[in-house]
Amino acid sequence: MSPKIAILYHSGYGHTERQARAVEEGARSFEGASVSLIPVAEWEARRAELDAADALVLGCPTYMGSMSAPMKAFMDGTGGIWHSQLWKDKLAAGFTNSGSPSGDKFNTLVGLATFAAQHGMVWVSLGLLPRYRDEQGREINRAGSFLGAMAQSPGADHANEPVEDDLQTARLLGRRVAEAAARWMKR
Repeated sequence: MSPKIAILYHSGYGHTERQARAVEEGARSFEGASVSLIPVAEWEARRAELDAADALVLGCPTYMGSMSAPMKAFMDGTGGIWHSQLWKDKLAAGFTNSGSPSGDKFNTLVGLATFAAQHGMVWVSLGLLPRYRDEQGREINRAGSFLGAMAQSPGADHANEPVEDDLQTARLLGRRVAEAAARWMKR
């Protein structure tokens, strides 16, 4: 059996979508993984993909120290799913992006992890040491996060892409989730 990964994300300026695509690249690098990339605005129309997924990776920008409003609206809209415990025992993970090095991104990841816990999902951490260099010289997990992948898109005009090192961290999160889902399915 191949793991099914659903990446549900909100992106206000395209930065978090770029990060979501990096998570997707990482998950697809695991042989046999089936990956769905779902904008949060489409979650109800694509609910069957979320229900069928072995793992749900949640991502959104950090605005004013917390998750974006569209991601919170999605969460609030899942009360019936929560009540039925339909997503219980799925794996879950998260990622976020902001313009500043901190931006209080940790708070966003805590919110995503709490949502997953309320649904009975099992959280997959980033699993990377902070600030190490890979073979290509990229600084992996430069934000020093353990709960999920953090990215920075510096620039007040919203024109800048996320830092490549952070995108590689997101790819590694995607790969880790796919590997964990494959192991979880064997249980």
